[in-house]
Amino acid sequence: MADDVQFSDFTTVEKLQIAALTARMAKRGLADDGSGRVLADLKRKVVRIENQARRRKNGK
Repeated sequence: MADDVQFSDFTTVEKLQIAALTARMAKRGLADDGSGRVLADLKRKVVRIENQARRRKNGK
């Protein structure tokens, strides 16, 4: 699909932000009770960064 965001489409800052959020997700995952609610806010932040990169890639 043409709208897919690849790793090279992210800026250096976005890559660092995603890495930090992934580390926080891993830490929180240990405390998760299986509901997934613990990670929901961090997942939304990653999706927001992905959408930003997708808009920049498509020129919108």
